[in-house]
This record gives sequence, structure tokens and C-alpha cells, in this order.
Amino acid sequence: MTKTGILNHLRQIPERRLWLLAGIGALSALGMLAVATPSTPLPPDQQTTVLEQLDFIAQPLALTNEVFIREERITRGDTFAALLSRLGIEDKEARRYLISAPATQSLHRQLVPGRVVSARTTETGVLLSLHFPLNGGDTVLTVERQGSKLTAREIPRQYETRREMKTGKIRYSLFGATDTAGIPDVIAVQMAEIFSGEIDFHRDLRTGDRFTLVYEMQYYRGYPVNSGRILSAEFTNGGKTWQAFYHEVDGKGSYYDGEGRSLKKAFLRSPLEFSRVTSGFKMRLHPILQTWRAHKGVDYGAPSGTKIRATGDGVVSFAGTQKGYGNIVILNHNGSYQTAYAHMRNFATGLKKGDRISQGDIVGYVGKTGWATAPHLHYEFRVKGKAIDPLSLAVPISIPLDTRQQVAFRAKAGKQQELLDMLDASDPVVFE
Repeated sequence: MTKTGILNHLRQIPERRLWLLAGIGALSALGMLAVATPSTPLPPDQQTTVLEQLDFIAQPLALTNEVFIREERITRGDTFAALLSRLGIEDKEARRYLISAPATQSLHRQLVPGRVVSARTTETGVLLSLHFPLNGGDTVLTVERQGSKLTAREIPRQYETRREMKTGKIRYSLFGATDTAGIPDVIAVQMAEIFSGEIDFHRDLRTGDRFTLVYEMQYYRGYPVNSGRILSAEFTNGGKTWQAFYHEVDGKGSYYDGEGRSLKKAFLRSPLEFSRVTSGFKMRLHPILQTWRAHKGVDYGAPSGTKIRATGDGVVSFAGTQKGYGNIVILNHNGSYQTAYAHMRNFATGLKKGDRISQGDIVGYVGKTGWATAPHLHYEFRVKGKAIDPLSLAVPISIPLDTRQQVAFRAKAGKQQELLDMLDASDPVVFE
């Protein structure tokens, strides 16, 4: 068929079929139709063009209004109107609702810098939903469009728990290393507390000490929001290595070494998480009385208001003021042990004689009451009423796991050990 013949033939095809053939041509141009070509070309006078109607029903594409998801971090000095603009919310109805509805007033009062807000909108800026984390971190104010109406309600945050693994070497300080490694301070403090019975983090840290951590982090909508607990840890200090594995017994979690021995000692080495020793257990010239006398405790220098922890489980035998001690708390522990915490600015809320205290509980805050020239904690450790040097104390150990508990512990610890070994095999990053 000649070219003229083909055109005359096409003029006789109804419009519907012409539209179909145009669509087929477009598909062919996209490589969606295969064209059969003979292996041996035919002479020009024998070549023909064949048009064949296919059993194909083309449907026009349904163009839908696209949905956009935006996330914006609140900045210092931000206004609610500016935040809505960055989120792409352009419809006036939604703006009026978010500004004036009683259920959305917390949005204006809680523009906390750093908080991440997300919104779903159409391509024209019509609000479909908005998610705004509220103070406290456990709930989210959600605004949703249902038909033509907007509704707001508070819902619990749905967290995703992820496992983080970090390792490194210390050159100057623990916090300097963990900050550079992106490890939250809460996790760094946990690590110091776990190994506090074996390592004095005030005096014993050395250049080249190595730490390895496996811990939990909670994420919300892809962002880390809360630090969880350490699952396993390893710390090498002065060439000696300690390990810790988290394990629960009867619903109560604690940390154990690789042999199933509890790392929780009867007493912590220090009542402060991080500080420096400013005066030891020795004879000294009293800074106020200007006389030489025995210093029957250890002084820890720390800013006023620093939290003071009970170093062991006990009962409050005294909470009040005693002459040169100023505000002081005295705890009685099992057996013949007693600890005292002096020069406090104030006591823990509600603390009174007879209260039962657990190791790590807050008993007060650093101050300079009594005979003190600067904020610090005076800490005493007494055995049968006699003060001894807490820094040289041989700390009593806790009860180990029984045989039945050991089986469950070893199964769990074995898996955590594999992760620690894998991290140990890698070259650690040196943190300044």
C-alpha cells in the first residue's frame, strides 16, 4: 500500500479508532510495542505497511491532587504563623482553626526550639494532618481533616526502639569522647554508674582507655528522642577490661559480668556522678578554724545544686542541721555501716527520718551550709561508728545469680558478647 493509500484509509477510520492508533503510536515510541523485522530485508517493491486493530482499551490517566509531607524544626524566636508558612499550610480555614480552636491552644504555648513538627498538605496547601509533640514527650497533638472538618486530639507517641553500637578511645575525658561520638550524656552517665564499683571515674581514667557500648534509643518519626538503657558494655581501664550485660530477674533489671556476678556493689564509690576530690581523708589545716585537725571524710567539689546520691540502700537516721556540718543526711545500712552527706544546700523533697532509701536515690543537693567556704559535699563512711577513708574502702559485693537464673543469663549474654566482639575487632575512632 502506498503512502497516499494509507492516508485515504486513515481518513475512513472513525475518530475513536484514530485516537486508539495515536495511542498505539505513542506506546511504540516509548518502546512498549515490539516491531517484527524480517531477518532478510525485502526488495522495496515488495515492502508493505500493515495496520492492525489490537484488542486494547486505553484509559486516560486520572490526575490526582498530590500530597506533600513537610517537617520543620522550631527555631528560637519562631512564631506560629511563620511555622505554618514553612510547613506549607496555606488554606485560611485551617489557619483559623489552628489559631482559635480551644483544642489547639497548646500549639502556641509550646513553641520549644528544636522540636520537630510535621504536616501533610495538598499541592495547593490544604492541610490534611499535623503532628505536634507536646511537653513531656509522651503525647502528640494531632490535627486531622475528616471530610470538610478539622479535628484535634492528643494521642500517645508511637516510638520505634533501635539498637545503637559505639566504640572509641578516650584521650582527655569521658564526656569529651562520648560527645564527639554522638553518645547521649544519659548513656555516658549510665556507663559510669554501671562500672562505678570497679572504676573510679574521678581518678582512674587514662589516655587510651577504651569503651564499647550497645544501647537502646527511642525514635519518633525518624528522629531520636529518648535514650534507653545500655544492653551491654565493655570498658578497658589501665589495661584491665570489665564487661556488663543487662539481665532481668523477676522483672527487675540489673547488670552482671560475663560469669553472672552482679556488678551492683553494696556501695557506690562516689555520691556524685562526676566531680573532683578537693580534700581527702587526712590531717589538714581547717579552712575556717585555722587549726590542724583530722578530716574524717572526703570533700567533692561541685557546683551548688548538684544532685547527691545515696551510695547504698539504707534508712534515714537523721536529716537536719548539725553545727559545722550544716545540712546533713545520715543513712544507716545493713550491718554496721553508716554514710553521711554534709554541707547540703537543701534536702530531697519530702525526705525525713525513717524513710527507706535505695542506692542511687537523691538525698539532697550540694551547697555550702555549716563550716564551708565554697560549695562542696563532705562525705563520710563509718563502720561501727568509726570513720574510715571511703576511697580505700574494700566495697562489699552483691549476691550472684543462682543456678536456674544463670542458664537464662548465659543465653542472653552470649548474643550480646558476639556484638561486643564484633565491635572490638573494628578499629575504634579516637575522640578528642
